[in-house]
Formats: sequence, C-alpha cells, structure tokens
Amino acid sequence: MKAEREMTKENMENGSSATGGGTEITSAENAQAICVKTGTPGNTDTGKPTAGRKEKRELTKQEEFVKKHRRHHHEIASWRTIIFVLFLILWEISADLKWIDSFFFASPSRVAQCFVEQIRHNSMLSHIGVTLFETLFSFLLVLLFSLLVSTLLWYSKKLSEISEPYLVVLNSLPKSALAPLFIVWLGTGAKTIIVAGMSVAVFGSIISFYTGFQQVDAEKITLVYTLGGSRKDAFFKVVFPGSIPILLSTAKVNIGLALVGVIIGEFLAARRGLGYLIIYGSQVFQLDMVITSIIILCIIALGFYKAIQIIEHQIRIRFKM
Repeated sequence: MKAEREMTKENMENGSSATGGGTEITSAENAQAICVKTGTPGNTDTGKPTAGRKEKRELTKQEEFVKKHRRHHHEIASWRTIIFVLFLILWEISADLKWIDSFFFASPSRVAQCFVEQIRHNSMLSHIGVTLFETLFSFLLVLLFSLLVSTLLWYSKKLSEISEPYLVVLNSLPKSALAPLFIVWLGTGAKTIIVAGMSVAVFGSIISFYTGFQQVDAEKITLVYTLGGSRKDAFFKVVFPGSIPILLSTAKVNIGLALVGVIIGEFLAARRGLGYLIIYGSQVFQLDMVITSIIILCIIALGFYKAIQIIEHQIRIRFKM
C-alpha cells in the first residue's frame, strides 16, 4: 500500500512538472508570435526584409537590366557584322564562279586592289579629303543658316506666313536642276560645289527647325511672359532647349543630304573629289574605280552618322534629356 501511494505521488509530481513545461513552451511560442507581428527583435529571423536587402534586390534588378541592354546591343552589332561579311563572301563567290560579270560588278578583292593602287599613287586620299572638307563645310553652313532663318520666322509670324509657300516649293524642287545654274553663276570650283551641297539640305532644314520651334509647349512660353520675360528670354530658355532633339535628328539627315549635294556638284564642276572619280571612271570604263568610290562614300556617310549620334548621346547625358 505504501508502495502504491509513493508511485501515485510520483506520477502526480511528474504530471505537474510536464504541465508546467508545456506552459513554458506555450508562453515562449506566444512571445515569439508577438515578436513576429509587432516587428520587435526576438528569437526568430522571420519578419519584414531589412533596408539592406531591399537595396540589394534593387541593385540586382538594375544590373540585370543593364546586362540585358548590353546583350541586346551586342546581338544587334553581331548580326550587322554577320550580314555584311556574308554579303562580301557571296559577292566574291559570285564573281569567281562567273555568276556575275566581274568587269561590270567588280568584286571585293578587285575593289581592295584598286584602293591600294590609288593609295600608292597618292590620289585617293586627296580626293577623299576634298569631299570631306566640302561636305563638312556645306553642312555647317546649312546648320547655321537654317537656325538663323528659322529663328527669324519664329520671331515674326507674318514673315513665316509669307515665306512658307516659297520654302515648300524650293524644298520640292529637284536640286540637280539647279547645278547647271550654279556653274553659270559661280563658275567651276569648290565654291559651286559647296553651294550645291547647301541647296539640297537647307530648305528642308529650315522647315524642320521652324516646325520644332512651333511644337514647344505654349504654356511654358506663357509662364516666361507672366514672370516678366521677353520674347528673347522665351526663345533661349524655353523654345531652343526644347527643340534640341528635333535639331539633332534633323542634323542626322542633313549631313547625308549635304554629301549628296556635294557629289552632284563634283559630277559637274570638279577636278577632284570622289564624285569626280565616279564620273571619270564611268567615262573610261574603269568600273572598279567607280565601285570603290561608291563604297568609300558609304563609309563616309556611316562615319558622319555615327559622329552625330555620339554627339547627340553626349548632349542628352549632359542636359539629362
């Protein structure tokens, strides 16, 4: 009997201790749950992510975007290179297998050989230099003259309404029809060629610049006037800065048009330049020289475009556009 009573007491003591332990466990779990809900530090790591983790996630997203953008850029450049190389290979194979007549269509190897021969005779570089100078000079004159005229048209609405139909007609006129007149008026030489280069681009450039000035937000101009600013202030602080993207996009087109006008002038009134080489080569049936000059013109046009594209990129970074 005593043994049974002692066993009963022991069981009761064990049960009470187990109950107390369960109470302690339950209290710990409740405290842990309260810490999670309130966000107070506790014995658990679960809760809202810290600011450092958020910054790391944002940086990771930015890095992924930059990598994706670079990958896309490299992919486009790779495809362009592959297409160009395949074109040269197909051109060379077609000439070697007599699919095309190499006398009329040349081949990459014959073009390279012609270029090397012209370099040895010190003639190609001088022709390239003349065309580059005439193109750049006419382009700069077009840019300055177009900015001046379009600014005057913006200042005077009456002047813009009077000159609009004349600008449209002159822009639509075939510029090659004016080249013989330039020769008669100005004679042969660089002056005639530069004017011919300007004539191709200047009228369209004036229209584009003036249209860009007109598309600037009118409320910003009104705000300048409300604050006591003059028309000059409105132009230099609102209109001109707001038109820079249009000016840059127009410049990309104008550099190519200036090159076209210079080549037209060199066809008719030059003794030097790539246009002269094209005419001379076609007259003496040196078609390798003609195609070589055309390829060099393509490279020059691409170089001009890339140069203006780099300038545009730097301006956008500088002014945060």
